[in-house]
Amino acid sequence: MTASPLFILGTRGSPLALAQAYETRRRLSEALGWPSEGIELKIIRTSGDAIQDRPLAEAGGKGLFTKEIDIALLAGEIDGAVHSGKDLPTLIPDGIVLAGFLPREDVRDALISAASDTVEGLPPGATLGAASLRRQAQALRLRPDLKLELLRGNVETRLRKAESGAIGATLLAMAGLKRLGLVHRARAPLSLDSFLPAVGQGAIALTARTGDARALDAFAAILHAPTFAELAAERAYLAELEGSCRTPIAGLARVADGRLRFKGEVFRTDGTEVFAIEAEGAVADAARLGAEAGRTLKARLPEGVLAKET
Repeated sequence: MTASPLFILGTRGSPLALAQAYETRRRLSEALGWPSEGIELKIIRTSGDAIQDRPLAEAGGKGLFTKEIDIALLAGEIDGAVHSGKDLPTLIPDGIVLAGFLPREDVRDALISAASDTVEGLPPGATLGAASLRRQAQALRLRPDLKLELLRGNVETRLRKAESGAIGATLLAMAGLKRLGLVHRARAPLSLDSFLPAVGQGAIALTARTGDARALDAFAAILHAPTFAELAAERAYLAELEGSCRTPIAGLARVADGRLRFKGEVFRTDGTEVFAIEAEGAVADAARLGAEAGRTLKARLPEGVLAKET
């Protein structure tokens, strides 16, 4: 690393977070002609990394993976930050701007299991290890007999537990497995019809200080406009639902043939009911389309489906 780096990227320290930061550094180096060693990666431990013994919803939700990185960015300790799109809160702190996203990876979930290639084929009463309420509800909708177990930790830890038979199965993002070179360990990708992903899944988000022209110009060279439109719709939808880690919410927008198609779902936590909405419109109207879908779906939800923040 050079004594005076050209650019400092803040990132979490998990293998997946580092893989995303390395991808960002590679793209910046190629686009701007900067030597990769001139782009420093600063590892920042977040509250979400420290909490492993309980669901994040009990400790504060999504912002736990970004708070300390935001503090470092506002303090000028880093020039920009790299986040998983699905970990980024819908409300960005004052002084920070969402610059955009890298090209999106595979949005699907994957089944990890020593027992079956499908959720439907798991043994009766099998244990599903997961921390995501969305994944839990979607799995229970197919298999209400499954036993749930909180499973947190990095990707390798979760892979080992499922592959060893210590639990019947777990679900992981295909994007993360691909970025880590571990996709061969997925038994099968899961259908979007049954496992619509979390908002932002598969996307790498980049943030900078508001008004920092140098950082924003650097990021502009590697951003992907279609992914930005997709995430604009998904994040607007989630914001209208006041989505938190306490409610199982799924949402996916896709840009194709100059149009944006969106589907959103909200589940009861036990998987007994799902409430869905679909919408389509111009790419330029992505945020408005997502927000309208969120408002419309929210108005249809029975009392008690959306959990309140505490």
